[in-house]
Amino acid sequence: MQKSSSPSAEAAPARGRGRPRAFDREAALGQAMRLFWYRGFAATSISDLTAAMGIGSPSLYAAFGSKEALYAEALRHYGEQYEAMAWANFAAAPTARAAVEALLMDSAAALTGFCGREEPLGCMVTLSAAGSEGHAELGELVRTARAEGLKRVEARLHRAVAENEFGAAVDVPALARFVLTVQNGMSLQARDGASRAELEAVAQLTMLGWDARVGR
Repeated sequence: MQKSSSPSAEAAPARGRGRPRAFDREAALGQAMRLFWYRGFAATSISDLTAAMGIGSPSLYAAFGSKEALYAEALRHYGEQYEAMAWANFAAAPTARAAVEALLMDSAAALTGFCGREEPLGCMVTLSAAGSEGHAELGELVRTARAEGLKRVEARLHRAVAENEFGAAVDVPALARFVLTVQNGMSLQARDGASRAELEAVAQLTMLGWDARVGR
């Protein structure tokens, strides 16, 4: 959760009077991402987007093509900006148990806007309803992004079986889906106002369940 950015207006060369000013494409994309993240696709209008991005609708269409294409790019931008907050420690953990605990604890922090980040609460991908709002292609993008998390957890659990961290009798697909179900539920709880401490308590209870079923 691969960037390209346009020069800011301040860095652009002087333009003749009456010609449009350049805009910071990356900054404008970030504003669109936050608006889609908070309101969702259908509830965000073009006028909402142009106001937040500080550009006119002709510039929006020229830069991004359509509202749908802008949303798809905003999803990509979201992944580039925020994926590591939940997944970096998961990837670096020495055991599957430590990886899952890191994923849930880091998610508790990231989903609740830790360190004073002024971002919407919850996960943009988890909370997206674009597919159920009649936008099949966007819905497929969202489902693919969600499925990636499940694949990562399942692959880590299969590795744990291969390394004898726990036995082959463990239902790896079910356990992976359980972990992602907890994480997705944490996202909804965060949007509804659950605190970091409350979500960390959920993570800790989940790991107690892990120990009871899988062992340390």
